[in-house]
Amino acid sequence: MRLASLTRPELIFPDLPGQDRATVLRALAGRIAKAGEVRDADDLFQKLWEREQLGSTGIGSGIAIPHCKLPGLSHGIVAIGMAPGGVDFGAADGQPVRLLFVVLSPIASPGEHLQVLATISRWVKAGTADRILELREPAAVIQLLEQEGQ
Repeated sequence: MRLASLTRPELIFPDLPGQDRATVLRALAGRIAKAGEVRDADDLFQKLWEREQLGSTGIGSGIAIPHCKLPGLSHGIVAIGMAPGGVDFGAADGQPVRLLFVVLSPIASPGEHLQVLATISRWVKAGTADRILELREPAAVIQLLEQEGQ
């Protein structure tokens, strides 16, 4: 599975506002809805927030992977957000999150959901995620994802 096949420039947000998890997740939900991927930004925010309450999606090294399953999706979607100032996500390493991979999966495809999460995890472990933060243009992020072959 390739990350580049799960996202598009309209789902890459290099300038997320907010200083806390809720504000950043609400901004992401609104922008994902505006891009036409979901109908209801508030519903998406609630699902992401409920997942966050189960345990932080901050995985360390300044990265978080908020995720949820949604009815009505036909395929998995990955949105990428950047919070240059950093946001406290309660990650185990205590570092503020600056890069977010939002994973939305069809409710009927739990295998796909896990596969997308694993793909992102491998990509992050390869040490190339920080390179995204150097990019300001969504098309450049897509190009990086395509070059990395994930």
